[in-house]
Amino acid sequence: MRTLLLSISLLVTIITSGCSAVQTAANPRTMTFPELNFQIPQAERVVLECGIPVYLLRDTELPIINMTAMVRVGSVYEPAAKSGLSGMAGSVMRSGGAGGVASEQLDDELEFMASSVESGIGSDMGTVSLTALKKNFSRTLQLFSNILLRPDFSDARIELFRGQAVEGLRRQNDDPKEIAGREISRAIYAGHPLGVITTFDSISSITRKDLVDYHRTFYRLDNMILAVSGDFDRTALLKELNATFAPEKRGAALLLPEVSQPDQQFQAELLYGKKEVNQTVIRMGHLGLNKDTPDIYAVRILDYILGGSFTSRLTTEIRTNQGLAYSVGSRFDIGRRFTGSFVAETETKAESTVKTINLMKNIITGLTVEPVSDGELNAAREYMINSFMFGFTSPSSIVTQRARLEYYGYPDGYLEKYRDNIAKVTKMDVLNAAKKYLHPDAFKLVVVGDAAKFDQPLATLGVVKELDLKLNIPKP
Repeated sequence: MRTLLLSISLLVTIITSGCSAVQTAANPRTMTFPELNFQIPQAERVVLECGIPVYLLRDTELPIINMTAMVRVGSVYEPAAKSGLSGMAGSVMRSGGAGGVASEQLDDELEFMASSVESGIGSDMGTVSLTALKKNFSRTLQLFSNILLRPDFSDARIELFRGQAVEGLRRQNDDPKEIAGREISRAIYAGHPLGVITTFDSISSITRKDLVDYHRTFYRLDNMILAVSGDFDRTALLKELNATFAPEKRGAALLLPEVSQPDQQFQAELLYGKKEVNQTVIRMGHLGLNKDTPDIYAVRILDYILGGSFTSRLTTEIRTNQGLAYSVGSRFDIGRRFTGSFVAETETKAESTVKTINLMKNIITGLTVEPVSDGELNAAREYMINSFMFGFTSPSSIVTQRARLEYYGYPDGYLEKYRDNIAKVTKMDVLNAAKKYLHPDAFKLVVVGDAAKFDQPLATLGVVKELDLKLNIPKP
């Protein structure tokens, strides 16, 4: 019996020692890995006979072809009195029929082929995209080119879009978050086309002729870039693209309307929107920077540390330590063609409104006073370097990204040098960037909620300007 007990004890000791060894070896805190070696995928650039640059990336995994046209157009080029023109044009290009094919027939044919063609116009770019099975690519390309270059702008679909837009305007003040997002953008970009919003008057004034003229001005072959990926034969594809986009007989080269950069004036403003709700929506920010700023890499690190991650300073203090909000964060929206913005945001219970605002400002100010810690800097750099590869998850994303870099005029080698530039950022770089690009005393502050329930009067933060949330709906 004694021998049996000794044997069992010895066996337990061996197993325990073995488990301890396994556990020690598998401890993620002590594990080491070889340096990640990720090569950035490339795409071929060719120029069609008509002059359109095309980025190509062949992928035969699935019998599918994706294609996107990027057009130099945007809401910044529309007249203020016609605000909403770009959105209507971008939508009705696809929904309103094209090349003599009625809208209903176009919908039916694309659905039958399991193809998709979508269009839209943002602030500084218009896109038309295509997805099709390889066997249906030729016909889908014909429909795509018609939508891109020869839209019919059906009166019925124009009125359908107008009705939907008007209904959206009627509901624009239903959601406090939508109010705050709209008003912080208007405040930051006051006096600039980026700060103009669609109104009942502007959407009602748009005619079919406005859409046709707007499209004719910008949608031309010398004003776009194509990106194509998928299961295609290169020679056959280029032959088909050259036939589809034959050279145009145009007059003078297109000169895009001159749009100035936003006025770089930093002046505090406190805007209040009354909504009888239990939760207050808070947005604060000001103008930021654009892609050509040398400090862009330090700003990206700053962004991550301040409010761009679940371990950021804003999240750690306001959500984790104080329990004042479920979601809180901040972001530098780096401008590509025009100066971007910095916005910090959260929602909190009405009774902690002013406390939360002051705490957010103090946290942001703190980054302009002292350097970040070594741990914060290393975590931010490692995350941004290691997550870089996730921007290349599909052939479509790869080729589209390459086309976007040319569209916005990024320097050669931008992607190839990105990780090294992030790795070079120091604590002093982050501190200097914070001092240069964060101005808490000049924030545009938008607060939407019920002031009667706030912990302190908003007036303790400055002069309050109340937003007019009444809808001035014109009579038919």
